[in-house]
Amino acid sequence: MRGLVIAAPRSGAGKTTVTLGLLAALAARGVAVRAAKIGPDYIDTAFHAAATGRPGLNLDSWAMPAALRDALLAEAATGAELLLAEGAMGLFDGIPGPEGQRGSAADLCARHGLPVLLVLDVGGQAQTAAAVLRGFATHDPAVRIAGVVLNRVGSPRHARLVEQAMAPLGIPVLGAIPKEAPPALPERHLGLVQAEEHPALAAALAALAEMAEAHLDLDGILAAAAPLRLHPGPPPVALRPPGQRIALARDAAFSFVYGHVLAGWRAAGAEILSFSPLADEAPPDFCDACWLSGGYPELHAGRLAAASRFRAGLSHFAATRPVHGECGGYMVLGVGLTDAAGQDHAMAGLLSHGTSFAKRRLHLGYRRARLLAEGPLGPAGQHLRGHEFHYATEVDPGRDTAFATLADGEGRDLGPAGGQRGRVSGSFFHMIAAEDASG
Repeated sequence: MRGLVIAAPRSGAGKTTVTLGLLAALAARGVAVRAAKIGPDYIDTAFHAAATGRPGLNLDSWAMPAALRDALLAEAATGAELLLAEGAMGLFDGIPGPEGQRGSAADLCARHGLPVLLVLDVGGQAQTAAAVLRGFATHDPAVRIAGVVLNRVGSPRHARLVEQAMAPLGIPVLGAIPKEAPPALPERHLGLVQAEEHPALAAALAALAEMAEAHLDLDGILAAAAPLRLHPGPPPVALRPPGQRIALARDAAFSFVYGHVLAGWRAAGAEILSFSPLADEAPPDFCDACWLSGGYPELHAGRLAAASRFRAGLSHFAATRPVHGECGGYMVLGVGLTDAAGQDHAMAGLLSHGTSFAKRRLHLGYRRARLLAEGPLGPAGQHLRGHEFHYATEVDPGRDTAFATLADGEGRDLGPAGGQRGRVSGSFFHMIAAEDASG
């Protein structure tokens, strides 16, 4: 399998637009293409999957052991010709730490020999864009810029000025997208409106494919891809399955669950059965663990409060079997949730905390968690890596025992987090992998 990383100097430069346009256009041409998102992200991978017809994939050099990333890439290479990996933020952005473990797109480029297609927003500049490109081309000898796409181009003359200035660098310009060309994708807090909720997803992807065909050199981009350096080894399980049969909450309010985690549970012999709290479904009673994934409960708080069968069934389940909630799932396990309009809604009450989306504050970053008690996710003292990304706040911490202690990606202590009572546990922490997953 050949591959490319789609990267940029910063967020908002057009990486997702270029990535989705390329994926949709190449898939329409019959190219067997897989997509990955570098870093923690649930939303973009669902769009990747819709554009390619193949499962989305996350790769993360800080939160995932190298063996897990290697196994995920080896699996992706099966039956695929091309991998396009979309970076997060800027190409070299990550956290301070050992080389190759900083969570940056550049880490993946260096380990796996992936060249970069650099997306440059040239709005408000012309020849200066060549200096930006020169800096990226020389910053790290282990990272090769194979081509550049100019985004938000004002006119043919604008594009010509930029290309002429870049010509001496010997890096091909493989596309120039006019500022009015890309079709807009609807957004809200945490990112794009989810793919499953997009009002006309197929039409939007078709429009992005047309944009790519019109403004990108698809043949040149295909030629810029290079064979991946793979590091074969036994595939580790990212997280221990919480049970043999896992009831997974899955609908528009509970959609944030990593594909590699579910695949690892299945590989370990677990069976996963989905149910919809928004449809007032209880967790299947023949399961032996329940997982409330993250998502957007704050947008559906009224329906969840009125879902009497779900809430009663969850309480019945929790009396004898473990229930865990991540982020949005943790919010639903609490006593109440205040929505954006300030209206209070009763939640499951299996933990004693209260949360609010009316009092918003961004919580964002890598997290290292240490479990405080033996449970379905591991023994006391087990370390897990993951992240937080939410605007909701905990307005009442409750009276439950803490679920874990947290540190940020640089090791700074963040104190106790989440709660556990009986067989119920949860926190705002999204799990990506156990630290011993490679062992």
